[in-house]
This record gives sequence, structure tokens and C-alpha cells, in this order.
Amino acid sequence: MSSVREGPAGTIYQQVQASDEFREFRGRIRRYVFPMTVIFLTWYLAYVLLASYAPVFMSTRVVGTITVGLLIGLGQFVSTFLITTLYVRFAARSIDPDAERLRARVERAHG
Repeated sequence: MSSVREGPAGTIYQQVQASDEFREFRGRIRRYVFPMTVIFLTWYLAYVLLASYAPVFMSTRVVGTITVGLLIGLGQFVSTFLITTLYVRFAARSIDPDAERLRARVERAHG
């Protein structure tokens, strides 16, 4: 059993998926998402490893009772919101307009 619909509807979806425009669209998403994922996971892993293997460093006081570990932990939250904000902007500028064009192409083909 094929997961691709046959007939006119399946044909247009296959045509769009095989198009250079769609390949570029998917590539643009991957070129953004994969590096951001690697950066974030590396940053998170560094935090976990430091917490596990460098407790003296993580407990170093910076100001008053605020430690390096606390600052890095808060940095995790800040970086999550930053990455989300950057992705939303990227999607609005680069993904959404192209997705709309591809959707319109499919809808025109269906009449």
C-alpha cells in the first residue's frame, strides 16, 4: 500500500514535492533548524557536564549568593526564549511566504 495518494490530488502533491522550489524550501528550514539545534544541545550538555563534573566551579560565587551555576542555569531559559524568538522571525520572513506559495499552487491545481 502506498502512502502517496494516486490520481489528480496525489499527482500535484508529488509534483510540488519534486519541485526545485520545495527542495529549496526544505533545505532552507534544515539549514536553520539543524545548526540551532546543535548549538542549543551543546550549550545544554555543557551545563549538565559542568554541573556534574565541575561542582566547585559551578558553586563559585559571582555576586553575593549568586553562583556561576545559577547564572548558567538562568542562561538556559534566556537562550530558549531567544532561540524561539529567532525562529519565529525566521519563519515569518523565510518559511511562511514560501509555504503560502506552495499551498496556493496546490489549491490552484485542485481548482
